[in-house]
Amino acid sequence: MPESVTLVRSDTLTDQVDYAYAAVVDLPSARAVWTAGACPLDTDGNTVAPGDYVGQAHQVMHNLKAALDSAGVDRTDIVKTTVYVASADQGDLVAAWTVVRSHLGEHDPPSTLLGVAALGYDHQLVEVEAVALAR
Repeated sequence: MPESVTLVRSDTLTDQVDYAYAAVVDLPSARAVWTAGACPLDTDGNTVAPGDYVGQAHQVMHNLKAALDSAGVDRTDIVKTTVYVASADQGDLVAAWTVVRSHLGEHDPPSTLLGVAALGYDHQLVEVEAVALAR
């Protein structure tokens, strides 16, 4: 059993959120990391690229990378992602998914892609959460 959970905040991401960017559990043989949903926020806490699924997906993946870096893991340590897109249009989901996949490169962990009614920030269209495991 892990001795503790470390909540990770990143000084490279906005401090205008009321949650940790990741949680880390150091196990005897591995480090497990669960991220909060990465959102399309700039360092001032503003939603970038309003109305633009592709633009927001790029910002989300940039922010996810920063959260993973702050937690001491890499994108190649991701074992599962969940991608949320505020749309009922499959084309919007595919547009966001294409960006997510491009940022993961050859590493293609299992993922769930969901169309949802709304996300938490003004004008937010895309969010991605991840689970990572590193030895």
